[in-house]
Amino acid sequence: MSKAYNVMAPTCPSRVVLHRIGARWTVFVVTALADGAMRFSELKHHIQGITPKVLTETLRALHHDGLVDRIDRGGQPPHVEYALTDLGRSLLEPLAAVREWAESHVPEVQAANARNENTRHDVG
Repeated sequence: MSKAYNVMAPTCPSRVVLHRIGARWTVFVVTALADGAMRFSELKHHIQGITPKVLTETLRALHHDGLVDRIDRGGQPPHVEYALTDLGRSLLEPLAAVREWAESHVPEVQAANARNENTRHDVG
């Protein structure tokens, strides 16, 4: 029997999952790992603009949530790789759809931003 979750309910654990997926760098890390395991330095180079601190925090959080595996290959210096778990790979299709939507709607969003540049109002 599956439990019904409601992301709109303030105490629902699905909110934690949605926050993780919606975190600023999660999409980039998951997408970068789509083609296979990468070392930290490879990820940092691939995801332009991410700081080492933020990449470390994001990888730790994704590992904690079971989306990314941390693979210690041993050696000196230590050789660590990061790879998507099956759960992490299950995010690739929905994230690809969101990425496609974002890339195909850039002109409309930019036009809306330009229209509203000087007319910002508090909402609420």
